[in-house]
Amino acid sequence: MSAIPDKPALEGLESKWGAIWEESGTYAFDRDGASRDDVYSIDTPPPTASGSLHVGHVFSYTHTDTVARYKRMNGKRVFYPMGWDDNGLPTERRVQNYYGVRCDPSLPYVEDFVPPHDGGDGKSVKAADQQPISRRNFIELCEQLTIEDEKQFEALWRTLGLSVDWKQTYRTIGAESLRASQLAFLRNIERGEAYQAQAPTLWDITFRTAVAQAELEDREQPSAYHTLAFHKSDGSGDILIDTTRPELLAACVALVAHPDDERFKPLFGTTVRTPIFDVEVPIVAHHLAKQDKGTGIAMICTFGDVTDVIWWRELDLPNRAILGFDGRVISEAPEAITSESGREAYAQLAGKTVFSAKQTMVELLQASGELTGEIRKITHPVKFFEKGDKPLEIVSTRQWYIKNGARDEALRERLLAHGKELEWHPDFMRVRYESWVEGLSGDWLISRQRFFGVPIPVWYPLDADGNPVFDEPIVPAADQLPVDPSSDVPAGYTAEQRGVAGGFQGEVDVMDTWATSSLTPQLAGGWERDEELYDLVYPFDLRPQGQDIIRTWLFSTLLRSELESGTLPWRHAGISGWILDPDRKKMSKSKGNVVTPAGMLDQHGSDAVRYWAASAKLGTDASFDPQNPTQIKIGRRLAIKLLNAAKFTLSFDASAAGTVSEPLDWSMLAGLQGMIADATRAFESYDHARALELTESSFWTFCDDYLELVKERAHGGTGQAQASAVTTLRAALSVYVRMLAPFLPYATEEVWSWFEEGSVHTASWPTATELDEFIGSDADAGLLALVGGALIGVRGAKTDAKVSQRTPVTLAVIQAPAADAARLELAASDLADVGRIAELRIEAADVAEVNVAEITVEAAE
Repeated sequence: MSAIPDKPALEGLESKWGAIWEESGTYAFDRDGASRDDVYSIDTPPPTASGSLHVGHVFSYTHTDTVARYKRMNGKRVFYPMGWDDNGLPTERRVQNYYGVRCDPSLPYVEDFVPPHDGGDGKSVKAADQQPISRRNFIELCEQLTIEDEKQFEALWRTLGLSVDWKQTYRTIGAESLRASQLAFLRNIERGEAYQAQAPTLWDITFRTAVAQAELEDREQPSAYHTLAFHKSDGSGDILIDTTRPELLAACVALVAHPDDERFKPLFGTTVRTPIFDVEVPIVAHHLAKQDKGTGIAMICTFGDVTDVIWWRELDLPNRAILGFDGRVISEAPEAITSESGREAYAQLAGKTVFSAKQTMVELLQASGELTGEIRKITHPVKFFEKGDKPLEIVSTRQWYIKNGARDEALRERLLAHGKELEWHPDFMRVRYESWVEGLSGDWLISRQRFFGVPIPVWYPLDADGNPVFDEPIVPAADQLPVDPSSDVPAGYTAEQRGVAGGFQGEVDVMDTWATSSLTPQLAGGWERDEELYDLVYPFDLRPQGQDIIRTWLFSTLLRSELESGTLPWRHAGISGWILDPDRKKMSKSKGNVVTPAGMLDQHGSDAVRYWAASAKLGTDASFDPQNPTQIKIGRRLAIKLLNAAKFTLSFDASAAGTVSEPLDWSMLAGLQGMIADATRAFESYDHARALELTESSFWTFCDDYLELVKERAHGGTGQAQASAVTTLRAALSVYVRMLAPFLPYATEEVWSWFEEGSVHTASWPTATELDEFIGSDADAGLLALVGGALIGVRGAKTDAKVSQRTPVTLAVIQAPAADAARLELAASDLADVGRIAELRIEAADVAEVNVAEITVEAAE
């Protein structure tokens, strides 16, 4: 036990106790002799190690930490690891900006490379001016920067007081994660769940990479309708269609209308010829065509948007894609364009960007007279990569996919069943998962044309002409993992056979970062690496995360566990809400309205910030105004009050403790019993905010009413009455310190050290029954509130008389209903002592509630 300071303060507690916790292993996961029933395991979100944490991270991670601390105090061996999500596009972008470089895989590796920038944001450097470097040099810089970022993240998490076991950490790009990710992928291939296909792919032309359905977002963009005249093949006239993509006219493969549209029913099965290019295309029917959009009939191009892809696939149409990976029109015209004039027109488009091609196409249509009416400006939603700056295009590429239930009804039903089996907190978040699963339109595209990620572990044999045989991928054995096919050689080949006819070529794509993050239970739990650990922690007890990644992280993790083992990866999902700025807008880096937490923690203290975070229920958004952080100030006041109330409580002679015998003391402890039961039920149902609310309310009643009522008896009393007060105060303090520990870990640890051995965070969680020994059989739980009401009346009467609360009272008459008057008599001496009342009369009267009927204060000398 440590000495109680003369002036307790919050300042310095983070560094003091953080060091002690680390040295003593307070939060270490002890697996020796453990069984699965002993363990509470958390699939902690691995933050993206590419930049800085923001206040939203503090918000959601605090929610998780309160649960971890509660479970630990309930005797669970808490497995609470921390991961770092360091691979993927965000890291690459940060490295490009930070060092002023870009990756060019064609360049050779440079020993001891020194980047042009080091430590600057590099954002003023245009992409064209970034120094090109080899892939290996680029990956080394990625490794270097993420390690430094992770150190800063860990320091902040430690300051916040996360009770993480820092020996249980992993990196999504570390060797163990590489092996596990590649092994899981190879098993997906073996079971037929992973496959490659040449298919229309959403493509970001800036980052030159494919984009998965879960990474899309719609943004309103300006556009314009152009009315084009298609010519009926029988020469009977024209059909007008409206399009916002005239630049894709050369890729047109059909016109489509709704099967119930009476205007076009006679035309289904006939053909038209396209303007400018004079290509014959059919008129087809499909239920996704909108009768009230444009002229009611549209052109299908390969590919203008995702609906074009559906039409192309379901109507079995040809592919005449004209856009390349760089977003420009490819040089070779589709074979369907056979006329000399059509090929000449196409030549004018070749090599142009989408924007320039549109301008040229409009000019050609205007010159031919096949653009009719006015060009009408509109705005409409356009699909973007969530991290991209330019609209996505759809190009035909060879990619790797994992089946996700979009085309497998049985798998979809199993995933929906798992969603119902999972305990959601709050429950309404389940609907977001179900809506996502039910709305899936394609399998999960996992290959990315990037550099810093988990390599897809396959090679391809080259035939006698040097062409890759993609249908016969070469896969490594499990004991060879991890591998990088761009530098490693498959079994049975030599390095000299790379790129040579009859030899092999390595896959250069990497996995989508979610393809690794979807395995966090396996990565953290030691799957196929430490089976003893895995059996102790899997399935995990809790997946805590944000609501915005239900469709990505939660779904993909559940999918991979279903494919690998047919199991649910966790029992509970705790979904945090968003942090909103003062204008009620979601805080995000892209909006530029985030607040970094380091300054907040320094200014207000970690306990105060944690209190603010823990005050919000799961699934509930919380606003935050850094200029007026009211809730944080309330939290700081609570932490300071705990220090001061504890110092005051512990100032009474501990040797005077004994049996609790006074009705007022019984009442306080009985009320505490009820609060313990209610707060514990709240924690068990993952309502940490309710547990805090109940504990805090009870604590303030303890401070404002009970402490005031019994301080004279505890300090100056004698015999059994004093012993009863001192014993009750210490028992209550022990309960409050332990119940506030998950929320205010620093202040509670400091107070605990003043009167107990060990850490409060490994002490037992309070139970209602532990107070049974102190409470009489006829305890009145409502007595404290009744006496507190009378005390308020006495204080109010003094205020009305314009005298100090310390002014003695010669006579006070308190009236109450008959039953309450008898109860008040049980605590009359404590009420008289705190009110400095020489003569206290408690009278039964015909009144609705307790009131001070008369008060006479001593005259001032």
